[in-house]
Amino acid sequence: MVQITRYPILSHLRAEPNQHVMCFRRGKLVRSGRGLTFWFRPLNSAIAVLPAEDLEIPFLIHGRSKDFQEAHVQGAVTYRVANFDLLAQRADFSVDLVSGQYRHKPLERIAGAMTELAQQLAIDLLAQEPLARLLSVGCEQIRRQIDGGLRNDTGLTELGVAVVAVRVSAVSPSAEVEKALRIPIREAIQQDADEATFKRRAQAVEKERAIQENELQNKIELSKREAQLIEQQGTNERHRAIDESDASRIAAEGQASRHELDANARAAGIRVLEAAKVVAERERMVIYKEFTPERLMALAVQELAGKLNTIGEVTITPDHLGSIFKQLGLGSPGATEKVK
Repeated sequence: MVQITRYPILSHLRAEPNQHVMCFRRGKLVRSGRGLTFWFRPLNSAIAVLPAEDLEIPFLIHGRSKDFQEAHVQGAVTYRVANFDLLAQRADFSVDLVSGQYRHKPLERIAGAMTELAQQLAIDLLAQEPLARLLSVGCEQIRRQIDGGLRNDTGLTELGVAVVAVRVSAVSPSAEVEKALRIPIREAIQQDADEATFKRRAQAVEKERAIQENELQNKIELSKREAQLIEQQGTNERHRAIDESDASRIAAEGQASRHELDANARAAGIRVLEAAKVVAERERMVIYKEFTPERLMALAVQELAGKLNTIGEVTITPDHLGSIFKQLGLGSPGATEKVK
């Protein structure tokens, strides 16, 4: 409260800026204002100190809903002094001139009056709504009900008090009802949690299955590619074998062609040689045609003599020898001889 310093004849008062001081002397108002400091005589002075700041009154209201369930409303009302002169007339804000404290409890009286009015307004609304609705949208509805009722109340206006704001922080049922109401919600939350867990597990299983399918598809694809590789290798080997066979065939055909050409060349040479021999033999036969038989025999014997090293056995008849000897100028033998 205000600070009062006592001296032998006079006293000194010092108020804070958020305090409105009204000083009366012999029943007349001589000073009025915020944060005043002045000297006064305690014997003929009376001082009232009113709060100039916003004051807050918390409340807790117990009521019954439309469905006969207990409901508790918790909140606060903020108010201020709108008319200091009027409030000083309606309530006793005088202070002790020695201690500076209130002689009575005016703020408690104002708070009690406003709390009772807010409680009446809230109980009237609680009785019109079921508990479920009050718990869902009751805070705002009750706040509007209390705020409108306090602002429109003529008693507070005549008292010189103005409502600044009304807050309703909670509307709650009794402990038993609240516990019963929590069970379905708790079960629903637990079901949602279980559903989320099952869904997460299902997703994990689905992902695992997808991974396994992906691995299986990869193995199948690798197997297909391996089969294609083996098939391609076989095709390459076949092509290589065919190419080698073709190369061998071409080489063989070339070699055969070369052999054939060589054989044809040799045959041609032989034919030319034989033809020459035939021509020579024919020419010789023409020459021999003019010889007598005895001369031909002599030539035969002469040729035979040159080849005696290779002849194993020769039979000569007397006719042969006779012709030969005749050609040689010798007589003919009388009998057949065997020459070896």
